[in-house]
Amino acid sequence: MKTYRWFFLAAILVALSVPASARHLPDFVELAEKYSPAVVNISAARERVASDERSGRAPELPEGMPFGDLFEHFFGERGQPGLPERRERGSMGSGFIYSADGYILTNHHVIENGSEIVVRLSDRRVFTAELIGSDPQSDVAVLKIDAEDLPTLRLGSSESLKVGEWVLAIGSPFGFDHSVTAGIVSAKGRSLPSDNYVPFIQTDVAINPGNSGGPLFNMDGEVVGINSQIYSRTGGFMGLSFAIPIDMAVEVAEQLRATGTVTRGWLGVLIQEVTRELADSFGMSRPTGALVAQVQPDSPAEKAGFRTGDVILRFNGIDVPRSSALPPIVGRTPVGSEVDVDVRRGDEEIVIGVTIEALPEEVASARSRVPAQPAQPQSLLGMQIEPLTADERSELGLGDTGIRVREVTDNPARAAGIRPGDVIAQFGNAPVTSVEEFRKQVEAAPAGRSVPVLIHRGGNPVFIALRMPNS
Repeated sequence: MKTYRWFFLAAILVALSVPASARHLPDFVELAEKYSPAVVNISAARERVASDERSGRAPELPEGMPFGDLFEHFFGERGQPGLPERRERGSMGSGFIYSADGYILTNHHVIENGSEIVVRLSDRRVFTAELIGSDPQSDVAVLKIDAEDLPTLRLGSSESLKVGEWVLAIGSPFGFDHSVTAGIVSAKGRSLPSDNYVPFIQTDVAINPGNSGGPLFNMDGEVVGINSQIYSRTGGFMGLSFAIPIDMAVEVAEQLRATGTVTRGWLGVLIQEVTRELADSFGMSRPTGALVAQVQPDSPAEKAGFRTGDVILRFNGIDVPRSSALPPIVGRTPVGSEVDVDVRRGDEEIVIGVTIEALPEEVASARSRVPAQPAQPQSLLGMQIEPLTADERSELGLGDTGIRVREVTDNPARAAGIRPGDVIAQFGNAPVTSVEEFRKQVEAAPAGRSVPVLIHRGGNPVFIALRMPNS
């Protein structure tokens, strides 16, 4: 009897010693059962022309599957030498029904260039979908199937989502319908190099090819994102996945349903990150904001009086902690809105009023941020410079400014990342009009301080921080 009592007490102590978090792990069973019927499988047929002298045929694999290129390399594609062969290639992904009359949200890249879009429901019904509209910049697409009284998902708010919160994904990885994976939100507001206008939700939910376009749920069963991308060196999941915030996706979807296109706000500046060294060169206590590397001609920014070297700190009352935060904020601003922008210019902060215009199509397809700046410095000048001709300045759009770096000889410029061929357009807050003027500006610069230098490299403007010698 005593042995039984001791065993019972030991069991209680063990149970009490288990951390509270382990005793209250989330249960995803109800979510999976309740919401899977509204998640659909999407395939889009694309015509491909192939010409190859090799014989044999690669096994048919879902698009984006790891090792697909390896199979193609070893098996090749069937075709007569020198003659093109037309084949239908299938794109595979997921989506979800958000309206009982058949409207579906998915990714643009899932249905891009599709000649026929097929939607498969959990009850095995198959529909040919109509493409209502698609937006490459946000990677959102809206489809419509001819059906009624369909199961739907509730849309939540990505704004209220917290880092560390549990989330659930349902989709068709590698064609396996209604697969469920879970994880946590690992970051918000992530900017990816190819997507300037989407502040992605980063999670550690296992997402693989075929999950694209599927829903990301919170624990209340609300859709908070559309699974869109993964970070991978192999083609498979490596612990980082990215979802489009549902708030943004709904705004895009409403425009697509209303007009078939998406209109975004446009400020008209090329921006870059404010590094610690650049912040010091601008006299800022810490790196923050978006540094204006170029004001585009005839843009809202030019009309409002923005200048190269301005640091945008707040836009319409919203803080801009880093450069990647600005494009989504501007893009979601209604066209025609008059907004105030808090800017640091020199040693003071000013407010500039600007009227937002529609983003031109040719600008939408271009990058809105300048390339990453060179490796950051810790030392000083040391370069041979030469003047530019009037034709060279005109070709670069520099007006009457700019000198060329002919050779980098030592550690002032070398440590700053300056390269031969760079064109120096601005030193500190002043334009560089000649070699002699540049010499005077360097002599007047404060010893031991970093000075912002605007250079043009390969046609792109970028600021670097150049630390002046102590003596």
